[in-house]
Amino acid sequence: MTAFTIASFNVKNLIGPDQEYYRFESYTPEEHAWKQNWLANQLLTMNADIVCFQEIFDQRSLQSVLDETNELGSDLNEDAIPDKSKRYHRKAIFRKLQFDTYKPEQLFFAPNVEDGEPGKRRPGLAVVSRHGFVEKPVIIQQLDQPLTIDFPTEGYNSSEKAGQYTLTKLSRPVIKAKIEIGGQVVTVFNCHLKSKLGEYLKPEDAAFAPEADLVHYHPVARAMGELRAMLRRTAEAYVLRSLIVDELRQDNPVMVLGDFNDSEYSVSSSMIRGEKAFKNYAWMRRHDAEHKGDRYSESEDTIIRSQIEQYLLTSAEMQFIQQSQRDMVYTSAFGGVYESIDQILMSHHFIEGGPNLIGKMEYFSTFNDHITNGAHPDAPYNKLASDHGQIMAHMRLL
Repeated sequence: MTAFTIASFNVKNLIGPDQEYYRFESYTPEEHAWKQNWLANQLLTMNADIVCFQEIFDQRSLQSVLDETNELGSDLNEDAIPDKSKRYHRKAIFRKLQFDTYKPEQLFFAPNVEDGEPGKRRPGLAVVSRHGFVEKPVIIQQLDQPLTIDFPTEGYNSSEKAGQYTLTKLSRPVIKAKIEIGGQVVTVFNCHLKSKLGEYLKPEDAAFAPEADLVHYHPVARAMGELRAMLRRTAEAYVLRSLIVDELRQDNPVMVLGDFNDSEYSVSSSMIRGEKAFKNYAWMRRHDAEHKGDRYSESEDTIIRSQIEQYLLTSAEMQFIQQSQRDMVYTSAFGGVYESIDQILMSHHFIEGGPNLIGKMEYFSTFNDHITNGAHPDAPYNKLASDHGQIMAHMRLL
């Protein structure tokens, strides 16, 4: 049996020193050194085999973090791992303590197609894998075919539309990576969906959008900004769901990680996971019913549930909560609200009792001691550490 760990890590705006990423935002050399050291220590503590990173502005900055992590790991190995001259060097505890370095060829970076000049930068994503990659990972951001969503009229007449929404590109890239672990190829998706921050339109002759002026507050226009953000995020969730289903149709084991910018119970998260089957569809009236008692048969119930479950993803966090009988997981704190917006989802290949079982999750770790409500005066690391907790699934292949 092969064990591995896989984690999601939103690093919060990783870029080199003295580089303006957003307007007026940059790190001094001292701030950057502190942030890099904090990230390296966090990675050392996690010691994950596969890490999906979000908010990476350039590959060089992340490689520097990994280099420092490797140095710290090498020092730790020297202190904690006995050499072969010690009769106890084969003890299992030392295998668990050992840190294996991340090699440059094990890192893949996906830049953001919207990345611009200083002050107008846009972050990308990255994946580091100690197992390497079966093939070069794929980047999805600019859609080959625009996603057009038609809103039907109340009568659902396909010839009449109540409106339309079109998406041509994602706000940030999605990485699809094929990783071979213990002879089994797993498809790993890394994503960072649109945030809940409103999107406002700036007139051509204006320096800023009217909604950005909080002194002259525009409540309805700001609500429209939130609507735009929600439409974009849910459309991106649909695109990701389509990519996931393509893999599941080929019976490929799938794991999806990243910053969903929404909770476990949100519509967008539900879309990515897929429908959860009812326990019984025999009570439900048929789609083509000709009378009120025309319901699905027991044999059709079995077909319906097996099809739905084939494409369902399961949350690593929820598995952990069910096992531990307590809800102690959160990855962000904003405005006094603590919630989980970073997630790890996995296909039925990793769920006990599922068809074609290849492995299962043994434990789930959350690294969130640094997360505090940013409004609190004693909140540490307000700018330099990540504003997300890190999550990691401990997996074992059968």
